[in-house]
Amino acid sequence: MTSASAPRLTARGLTAGYPGRRVIEDLDLEIAPGRITMIIGANACGKSTLLSVLARVNPPLGGRVELDGVDTATLPRRRFAQSVGLLPQHPSAPEGLTVAELVSRGRHPHRGVFQRWSAADTARVDDAMAKTGVAALADRPVGDLSGGQRQRVWIAMALAQEPRILLLDEPTTFLDLSHQIEVLDLLRTLNRTDGTTIVVVLHELNLAARYADDLVVMSRGRVVAHGAPADVLTSDVVAQAFDLDALVMPDPLTSTPLVIPVPGGAHAAADEA
Repeated sequence: MTSASAPRLTARGLTAGYPGRRVIEDLDLEIAPGRITMIIGANACGKSTLLSVLARVNPPLGGRVELDGVDTATLPRRRFAQSVGLLPQHPSAPEGLTVAELVSRGRHPHRGVFQRWSAADTARVDDAMAKTGVAALADRPVGDLSGGQRQRVWIAMALAQEPRILLLDEPTTFLDLSHQIEVLDLLRTLNRTDGTTIVVVLHELNLAARYADDLVVMSRGRVVAHGAPADVLTSDVVAQAFDLDALVMPDPLTSTPLVIPVPGGAHAAADEA
């Protein structure tokens, strides 16, 4: 799949939140098709709220989300799910469910109510497990797996759905560093090989800068910077979005921005005054 065939996901004048509390106000954002976009920002800045509205988990309070220019609220749920997949922050599987059974659930948007399981469905599930390196775990209960293995299985389920856009909310949470790298390497491979648009909410600034084609920096429910990591991840942006004094320099291995907090910086001094 090429980036030209990937649909374009766009938020226009988006307002979102929860009863009695608006988290995002009048936000515009266009996700570049066929690329990896990382959304970063301080806690409670609206990252996960934005992702949930893009994924149609929660409806907007105002504005709209478009898929190739069509308001996603007007799309049948199955049709939307055939294009956009979501891996939430804390997915859970029924006790005793095997890896193959969980991954097979990703085929639901492509099957009618009375449609029988087909050889094509099996091929898609097998391919998803092979791409994520979990084929050898097919008969294992999901609950018996390590954190890194489980996350790969959930990504395999999302891939079996055949989305052209994959949204992931904190996919590295609670994983040790080696497994975080493993998951992000997998997402990069899927993007580069299949042209899948990848959108990730991430806390780790340096990993986001290393793996993103585009960074979206949020603060207080709005986008304060959007573009290539080297262009947008500056000391001023870090201070604005995270209230953090930091030195930003090229990573010696990748040349991507490396954020180094400054101990006792201006913000710390102001707090002590």
